[in-house]
Amino acid sequence: MKLSLYYILASVCLSTALADPKPTVVPTERESTIGPDYTPALEMTRQPNVPEGQVHEFVMKSTDSKIYPGLKGPYERKVWVYVPKQYQSGKPAPFMIVQDGGGYVKRMAPVLDNLIQQKKLPAMIGIFLNSGGGDGKGSERGLEYDAVSENYTKFIETEVLPKVAADYKLAFTKDPAGRASMGGSSGAACAFTMAWFHPELYGKVLSYSGTYVAQESPDNPASPHGAWEYHENFIPKSPAKPIRIWMHVSENDNRSKDPESTYHNWVMANNRMAAALKAKHYDYRYVFSKNSGHVDGKVIAQTLPEALLWLWRGYPSTPPLR
Repeated sequence: MKLSLYYILASVCLSTALADPKPTVVPTERESTIGPDYTPALEMTRQPNVPEGQVHEFVMKSTDSKIYPGLKGPYERKVWVYVPKQYQSGKPAPFMIVQDGGGYVKRMAPVLDNLIQQKKLPAMIGIFLNSGGGDGKGSERGLEYDAVSENYTKFIETEVLPKVAADYKLAFTKDPAGRASMGGSSGAACAFTMAWFHPELYGKVLSYSGTYVAQESPDNPASPHGAWEYHENFIPKSPAKPIRIWMHVSENDNRSKDPESTYHNWVMANNRMAAALKAKHYDYRYVFSKNSGHVDGKVIAQTLPEALLWLWRGYPSTPPLR
C-alpha cells in the first residue's frame, strides 16, 4: 500500500513539474534537476596520452547550393570536420551533425578525443556547420533551423555529406543508430526536425535550450505554430518514432515568464516536449538546470560528456546502459 502511494505521489509531482514553467524537482530516472552550481566535466579537457583528432576547415558558398541559395543575396558558411585518429579509412563511420558548429568544435574535440580513446564512444566523425547567418524570422539561420520541414536534412544529405566524404576520403554509416544531430536553441530544434522527418536517417538528437516555439519563417500552413507543433500536436498524435533524444532547458531560459498565448516560452516548450515524449514512451533524457540561461556554457561544460555517453550507449564498441 505504501509503495503504491509512493508511485501515485511521484506521478502527481512529475505532472505538476512538467506543467509548471519553472519546475524545481523532476523525480524520475528520465528527468533530473541540476545546479545551481556547476563544475566542468573532466572530459572537457584533453587528457595526457590521448591521440588528437584532426580538424579540417572549409567554406561552402551559397552560390553552389540548390537548397539554400540565399534569402538576401550570397553568403558563405564555415564548416569544420573532426576526424578521430582511430578512424579506419574506407570504413563507414558513425557521425554527428552539429548546428552553429563554430561555437562547439573547440569544446567538443577534446571530449571526443578522450571518450573515443577510452572506448566509451565509437570512433565517430563530427561535422560542425555554421548557419547561413542572422537569427530569427526572415534570416538565413531561421530559414534553415526553424523550418519544420525536411529541407535541412536534404541539404545535409545531398550537399554536405557528399562533399565531406569526397574531400577528406571518408565514408559514413547508413545506420540511423550511428547518425546523430545536435545543437542549441534553434540549432537544437533543427536537430530534432532532422530526426522527426527522417528517422530512417537520424536516430539520435542532443538538444540544449531547444527552440520548440513558434518561430518558423516563412509561415507554413502544415505547422502554424512552428516547432511548438511538436509537443502540441505532432508527437502526441503520431506513432512513436525510433528517436533517442537527450534534451535540456535552463531555469532562466528565453522568455520564461511569457504566457502560453505567445507560443514563445522556451521553458514551457521544453517541459511539454519532455511530457509528450514520456507519454509516447520515447527513449529520452531531460535535464532542467537551475541558475542558468539560454544555451548556458557552464551547463554544457558539466553535462556534454555525460549527454554524449547516454546518447551513444549500447552502440557497437560502446558500453551498455549504465
